[in-house]
Formats: sequence, C-alpha cells, structure tokens
Amino acid sequence: MTEKTRVAIYGAAGRMGKRLIALAAADPALEVAAAVEAAGHPLLGSDSGEVAGIGTNGIPLTDAIPESAAADVVIDFSAPAALETLLGLCRARNLALVYATTGLSEEQKEMLRAAAADVPVLWSPSMSLTVNLTMKLAQIAAEALADKDADVEIIEKHHRFKADAPSGTALKFGQLIAEKMNLTGETHGRSGKPGARPHNEIGYHAVRIGDNPGEHNIIFGLLGETMELTVKATNRDAYASGALSAAKFLAGKVPGRLYGMDDVLKLS
Repeated sequence: MTEKTRVAIYGAAGRMGKRLIALAAADPALEVAAAVEAAGHPLLGSDSGEVAGIGTNGIPLTDAIPESAAADVVIDFSAPAALETLLGLCRARNLALVYATTGLSEEQKEMLRAAAADVPVLWSPSMSLTVNLTMKLAQIAAEALADKDADVEIIEKHHRFKADAPSGTALKFGQLIAEKMNLTGETHGRSGKPGARPHNEIGYHAVRIGDNPGEHNIIFGLLGETMELTVKATNRDAYASGALSAAKFLAGKVPGRLYGMDDVLKLS
C-alpha cells in the first residue's frame, strides 16, 4: 500500500461523487485514482476536478477504471444496478470496496456478503460518522428499554430526489432496535382508522422535502415520558467525509468479513 490511499470513485459526476472528489483533493492522505460514470454519460471525458468545481485535476471521467489507474479502494455512490459488474471488477483487480449505495434487494445484499470473502468490503446504509454513533446509542437505549413497555417510531427526512423510502438508514436503525427489543412487526405510515397501536411494531415515517440531505429521529415512547435521538446532516459532506474515512480504514485490510462503520469508529 502506498503512503496515500488511492481511491476510485463510482458515480463521480453525481452529487455525492463531486463532493468526494473535492474533499479527497483537500486531504493529503488521499489521492483520486479514477473517476467513473455510467456508459453514455454526457460528461464522459471531462476533467473530474472541473466537474466537481475544484479546477483541473487531470483525472477524466471514464466509464470504467482505466487499466493504468493504480487504486487501493473503490467508493461507490452510484446505483444498485451497477453492483454485480462492480463486484466482478473488484475481484478481478483485487480492489477493496466501500459501498454506500442504498435501495439494494435481498439478493444484492447477499452478493455483497459473498464478495467480502474475496476482497475487503465495507458496507453501510449511511456513511455519516454521527449517524453510526447514534445507531450505537439507539442499541443501548433499546436494550435498556426492552422490557419497559416502550413504543418505537422512526421519522426520516430526505430531499425530494431520493428514490427509496424509508431510507436504508432508517431501516437499519429499526433492525438494530428490533433485535434488542424483540419487535417483530412494522408499519409504514398510518392513515384512516388503524386502531390502537400494536405494541410489537416499529413505525416508519418518510418525509421528502426540498434539498434536505438527511435527518433521522428515533423516538422511544413510554407512558408519561419520551426519549428522542436525533441526528441531522446539514450538507452532503457528512456522508462524503465518512466514506473517505472508511476508505482510509479499509485500505490494506484483509477479506474474510464484512466491515462496517462500527469498525471505522472503533465501536465494535
């Protein structure tokens, strides 16, 4: 491994990809080795630094990682449809993968888990450091309240362009809490006359508004008192910075397990 961690960025002309390029350029421990976009993208061939608004960096947007590009880690913020091809590339070239795309099918999740046996893979529904720390706090709260007659509701807010709902992050919060509290049901929004709230469920509520980069509110409600855990992003740099921290962590790691942001934060 070189002194700098060399990253190849998938989805490099997207909102997240551009911030990854800009923030990597400002980090002396990182080097952008490749900037990849989908075949047919109108900006292919353009300088990725110019696209990201930081000036020329000499790394053109390409539809694959060039053979000449020496990369240590791929960071993916593209689309689930690209996963199978991406995993084949990582296996063929022995590249570590930080996977940050959400909206995966169960089959695709299994593909990621299987790939972790061959190359280092870090997968998280959110790359935000504070989101992942809040997940740990939610687990602590859920374990403490498991037998205390607590209701759990999760409200998440994102920008109008987000394709999936609820967010992968909200579902991960729910999964972690359900495991600690033995909750087996879930509901997604309520309307009409649903009747009294079932006690064994988690309620999910997705809000899509403007350019909100991400907000999650985890509510533990008891009779007479309520506790809320709230984590908010003010811009997309929270996710880009977390993904770059994950790339630096993952470079040089060995395969054989699926890494997560708990490992980056040393919470495991």
